[in-house]
Amino acid sequence: MKDYMRERVLEIASYIIETKATVRQAAKIFGVSKSTVHKDMTERLPEINPEKAKLVKKVLEFNKAERHIRGGRATRRKYLNVN
Repeated sequence: MKDYMRERVLEIASYIIETKATVRQAAKIFGVSKSTVHKDMTERLPEINPEKAKLVKKVLEFNKAERHIRGGRATRRKYLNVN
């Protein structure tokens, strides 16, 4: 793995852990695709730092579990603003 990739993986992982950010939010902040963030966190991070990978996995699982709630709130705001 190239050095710039290793640095990116660790930076994104730290950001996700500190801010509880979603994959989409992290991708926007770091200027990479959602697919890249997902691959970095699920495949590359466990090879680099297994302990940090466990922390990131917890955050991502929480975000996935809450996803339907955030979507419902967004839809509600959308239709409240229309009327």
